[in-house]
Amino acid sequence: MKRMVSIWLPSLSIERWTKLASSESGANDSNGRVALVDEGPHGQLIGAVTEAARAAGVRPGMRLTDARALDPGLVAVAADNAGDRDLLDRLARWSSRWSPLVEVDGADGIRLDVSGVAHLFGGQAGLLRDIETRFASIGLTARVAMAETAGAAWGLARFGSGRTGDGIDAVAPLPIAALRLPAGVVRTLQRLGLKTVGALVGVPRRSLARRFREADNPLDALDRMLGRTPEPLSATPVDPPPRALLRLAEPVADPSAAAQALALLVPDLARQLEARRLGVRRLVLAGYRVDGEVQVADAACAIPTREAAHLLRLLKDKTDTLDPGFGFDAFALEASWFEPLDSAQDGLVGGPPAALEVARLVDRLSVKLGADKVRRPVARASHVPERASGWRLAVEEGPTPDPSREREGGSRPQRLLDRPEAIAVIYATPEGLPRRFVWRRGVHDVMRAEGPERIAPEWWRERGSARLRDYYLVEDAQGRRYWIYREGLFGDGRGGDPVWYLHGLFG
Repeated sequence: MKRMVSIWLPSLSIERWTKLASSESGANDSNGRVALVDEGPHGQLIGAVTEAARAAGVRPGMRLTDARALDPGLVAVAADNAGDRDLLDRLARWSSRWSPLVEVDGADGIRLDVSGVAHLFGGQAGLLRDIETRFASIGLTARVAMAETAGAAWGLARFGSGRTGDGIDAVAPLPIAALRLPAGVVRTLQRLGLKTVGALVGVPRRSLARRFREADNPLDALDRMLGRTPEPLSATPVDPPPRALLRLAEPVADPSAAAQALALLVPDLARQLEARRLGVRRLVLAGYRVDGEVQVADAACAIPTREAAHLLRLLKDKTDTLDPGFGFDAFALEASWFEPLDSAQDGLVGGPPAALEVARLVDRLSVKLGADKVRRPVARASHVPERASGWRLAVEEGPTPDPSREREGGSRPQRLLDRPEAIAVIYATPEGLPRRFVWRRGVHDVMRAEGPERIAPEWWRERGSARLRDYYLVEDAQGRRYWIYREGLFGDGRGGDPVWYLHGLFG
């Protein structure tokens, strides 16, 4: 019997946005009232909302002006439809773990032909449970249903109370929208009193054909749902990663066999990368033992590369960690992470660009010390100094800030403390320049002061009681320069007296 599975991701766009916002800002913005909006024919329309915005009465499909009337504090963010589609395509390829026949279904769904594979997962219930668990593990909400046809599975996933069902008895209670008809056709059928799928059974085809175009005929949609009309699945094309394989005539237990195999595999993989105009970011060497065990060594690259000598250097030292056991009978070298890489010309003075040399150094250090030990600074979208920068793994993808670019908003210290440290400050007037401060039991007389530079709190991330900051660049009698700030103002109604902190050091 043919079995089709429909996977519905009702919150794909907002869950993707929540993850990106959390990783970029370092704070979880999903607790705020946020709506993703698209441009509509008569203004901006809401496509997805967070749970906090939904609790305030905001719903997808509303106009932004109407939603703001309900919740004036609603934050509108432009939807990234292209990014959502790219994620859905990658999820479809990832879903090939359950079936080789996978297809993207609309803007928020995936369908699979799982005929004959359910027993590999403990039956139909086990397969559906595994799909839901896997999607939950990556932070995505999924509703899954299985039926004999793709149309029935689609309707059960979105409107049904059960996860499996076949025939007219399973789909008859579903609303008429489960037939995947245009919104105008659904409204017309509802006005005619045909509100469920079961209500269409027995309706003369000719009478409906006069009202609807052939493509919108609800009885044709019912035939597809019940399997009377075929609805073929066009599987998502899978482009296998570049992979070089070496099979041995007989098992080899020599510990140096992995290094020798690597020397043969790297040129083959480099030729494949060159032919496909790709560069590798993560390289995996697998040694297959005769007892069924697989020994693995991997290395990551800071930028895409297909230089054979560099790839060989990265993995050569790791081949000693592969235990041959009773012997290897095959080796495979695979580019598990790769990106497009076109040919580039070297500089006019000769030699590789400086950025390439830095990337090679990062690769070698990451292999020697571990990828988690080598990090580089990354700029973040925030005007609060401690949130404006962070650290990421050097081999991860992402832009590197340009240290030569002057920061906006005034001078910044070369060293920023991980946490601002409280100091005692003496000043002539409450809003005046600092005259003396005590930090770490040392008294510093202020000879010169510059400021203030006022930085307001980020109201979309912080509570309403957050206080603004006035930053000063001060120099003491020994010529040492400090970056200090006063948090709050006298009489601002957001706490007691202002508090002073030291945040950075110059020089």
